[in-house]
This record gives sequence, C-alpha cells and structure tokens, in this order.
Amino acid sequence: MDVDAYSMRHRRAWARLNYLAGRRGLTGAEADELVRLYRQTSQQLARLQTHSPEPELVAGLSAVLARARGRIVGSSPDTWTEIRRFFTHRFPAAVYRACGWWLAVAVVFLTVVAGFTTWISVDPSARGTLGLQEDTRALTEPGGAFETYYTEHPNDAFAALVWSNNAWVAALTLFLGVLILPVLYLLFMNALNIGVTAGLMADAGRLDSLFGFLLPHGMLELTAIFIAGGAGLKLGWTLIDPGRASRADAVARQGRTTATIALGLVPTLLVAGLLEGFVTPSTLPTPVRIACGLLAEMLFLGYIFTAGRRASTESETAALQLTGGR
Repeated sequence: MDVDAYSMRHRRAWARLNYLAGRRGLTGAEADELVRLYRQTSQQLARLQTHSPEPELVAGLSAVLARARGRIVGSSPDTWTEIRRFFTHRFPAAVYRACGWWLAVAVVFLTVVAGFTTWISVDPSARGTLGLQEDTRALTEPGGAFETYYTEHPNDAFAALVWSNNAWVAALTLFLGVLILPVLYLLFMNALNIGVTAGLMADAGRLDSLFGFLLPHGMLELTAIFIAGGAGLKLGWTLIDPGRASRADAVARQGRTTATIALGLVPTLLVAGLLEGFVTPSTLPTPVRIACGLLAEMLFLGYIFTAGRRASTESETAALQLTGGR
C-alpha cells in the first residue's frame, strides 16, 4: 500500500470527520454524516494498521475516531483516560521508535566524554591546550567545588533549579534539532564539560567521589538528554530527507512526535531533579545512592522498551477494539 497516496485520497474526509466531531449543534444530516464517516474511517484505519502501519498517521486517526465516537455515544473523552493513554502508548512509542537515533547519540556522547577524561588525566599538556588552570585543587579536593555544588542550596530549591535547567536544555535540543548544528554543539559542550570534570577528578585520584555524586541522578538525566538529542536530530534529518511524503507533511508529522517526546520528558527530568536534589547530596552510603539512580534508570528503560514496543506493534486488534468490532 502507498500510504502517502492513500492518505492524500482520504485526507479531506478525515478532516471533515474531525470538524464534525468537534462542532456543537449538529443538524440531522450532519449527525448522519458523522456516523457514516466514523464507520468509513474506522475501516480505513484497520486497513492501514493491517497492511502498512504508519505510527504517526495511525495515532492521529485514532485520536479523531475517539473524539467522534465520544460524540456519537453522547460522552466527551475522559481527561484521565487521555493522560493515561499518553503515558502508556504515545510517549513510550515515540521514544521507542526513535531509539536508533538516541542510542547513537549516547554512544558518541559517552565516547567523547571518555576521550576527554583520558586525555586530561594522562597528558600534562591537555590543561594548557584547553585553557584550564594548572592548580585545580579547589575543584577536586574533598569538600571542594565539585562536591559543594550539590549541597550549597536547600534540597527542594536545588531540585527545582536542576529540573528547570535540564528541561530547558532538553527543549532546546529537541526543537533546535531542525537546524542540526545547534544540537550537535549543545551535546558536544555537555560532553566536554563532563569529560573535563571527570579528567580532573581522575587526575586527582578522586573518581570514587565523581561517580558517587554523578551517577545517582546522572544516569536518568543523561538518558533524557540523549533522547532529546536523538529526537531533535531525527527532526532535522526529516527536513533533509522527508521520504515519500512532502517535506512540509513529513516535518509536521515528525514535529508532532517531537512535541510528544518533549512533554513526556518533563516528568522524567523531574524524577532526575528529585534524585539530584535529595539523593545525590544525602548522607546515604555511596553504593546505596548509586543503586537508587540505577533503579530509576532500569525502570525507565524497561518502561520504554516494554510499553513502547507493545504500543508500536499494535495491529488490527487495536483497530477492532477502537471500532467496537464493526
């Protein structure tokens, strides 16, 4: 099936269904038209899911059908149901479908971090090349700037500060992705900052402190940044290579997916901020703090790869459930 041609042929009818589903005070003829278009679109959605699934198109039609069905049976969509579906289907599916992009970002990012860490820790000339001070004990010594950064503010204020900052970075990474280069720059500068700090701590023989303060929140926080970077770059690549769709349609479709990921990352970064505000600077033993971060990371990845895979591979059964078996 040529999905683009099929969509073009039926787009006007789908738009009409969406219009009728949202209009108040339908006439008798319009109500009959709403029911007819609902049944027709239900069959078309089932065909799309069976023969040539296009996740964004299927999600859009499913939303229109849900509104139309609510209008036909005389009830409006339940807000909590929509929220639940967002977190059980739309968000994990969007992240799962982009996993090739953000996993590639993670590999390159961590490689850059490891490269700078190794260079700074073994090459005495690295500090001069990067314009770093020769004496960095104020940063690396016990009770130095690296450690006090996590304790100089009240826990709740620090968590809120971290959350807002990380959300801003993620948003920039996502929506500047259409330009590609700004995203690459943001990711590189973050990798450079981590690599420099890690290299200086390694040179001072304090990698244990680095891991103890960075890993409890950093695993989940960096995963969110990787996802944002991958989704942003995918949006930019869609502008370069839109596939069989028109460039405007392809970018608009991918833009909606990017917005879904952006919204879903907000609570993810909130959890990372709470970890950084309350767990990282706590007096818990280092292994316990790292275990808390590892648990949060495993739960998040398990959620993405379980719920995301399931939502991405829904077939005709989902369409039949949506249409009531018609």
